[in-house]
Amino acid sequence: MTQKMMITVPMAGFGSRMRPHTWSKAKPLIALAGKTVLDHCLAQFDSLPACFAREYVFIVSPNQLEQVQAYTQAAYPHLTVHYVVQAEMRGQADALYLARDLLQGPMLMSFSDTLIATDLAFLETETVDALTWVKPVEDPRRFGVAQVDADGWVTHLVEKPQDLANNRVLVGFYYFRSGAALMRAIAEQMQRGISLKGEYFLADAVNVMLEHGVRMRTRTTEVWLDAGIPSAVLETNRYLLEHGSANDAQIEPRPGVAVIPPVYIHPSAQISSSVVGPHVSIGAGCHLHNVVIRNSILDENTRMKDMLVADSLLGRRVNAVGRAQALNLGDDAWLKTP
Repeated sequence: MTQKMMITVPMAGFGSRMRPHTWSKAKPLIALAGKTVLDHCLAQFDSLPACFAREYVFIVSPNQLEQVQAYTQAAYPHLTVHYVVQAEMRGQADALYLARDLLQGPMLMSFSDTLIATDLAFLETETVDALTWVKPVEDPRRFGVAQVDADGWVTHLVEKPQDLANNRVLVGFYYFRSGAALMRAIAEQMQRGISLKGEYFLADAVNVMLEHGVRMRTRTTEVWLDAGIPSAVLETNRYLLEHGSANDAQIEPRPGVAVIPPVYIHPSAQISSSVVGPHVSIGAGCHLHNVVIRNSILDENTRMKDMLVADSLLGRRVNAVGRAQALNLGDDAWLKTP
């Protein structure tokens, strides 16, 4: 017997930390290790047991809707996806509450710009009310943490703890056996005015649930990746290329081209007289001539000539000629240096 599982991905927001790329593209569609951030986000749910019938809820801002919907329909025509628009940025809990009519039964939630490694097969027999995934870190003071009692039950979620005693950092991945219970907690959170600078945070809603006796445990992940700022995107790109996303083993030798693994090079990319790698992702339709490039991402149809490039993030249809060390250029940029 199958049971519906709503997989919820809040992705609304202005993407200001990823400028200039998000001026012209939705943040979940930024290139990453041969795919998009959204592709890698959805891959987190591949291990969900077959006893769950999956439906997806994408919570987007108005300017993202058309792009995300078009991409999803083209790349995942078999998925059942509901789109909910968050027109006013009032926080994570508000975003989920906008989808309350859809989120009544079991649900998983992941923020679109953080990625983890986890095996969800255990959910077939899981009986707890809720789960939050955590990762031990050396210094948890910049993050939120889960406080647990002697029996391992979560008692409270704490934002930005003042000491290092508890290093169970919240990674933004949750399971709720009853979405309706979460929606009731968010409604109470809003009624009580539990917010910060006009935003309603999910951790506060979870604390309301805990006040009412919800049983929550933690699940530990050793892999927690960020795709929210350019430097983090490059770091995540490096990790993914080193852990299965590279295709250098399938790349046919090209005269005058040296490939230093790990890299991802789309089969349609044209490269000549160049050194590529390590940790480089090159999208479809790119053209490179006389280029040395490492630790960089090039999105589709970007052209580069006579350049030495490292630690760079280039959008679609960029044209760059000359010499530079590091670039962060959005879609349709043009650069020529002596």
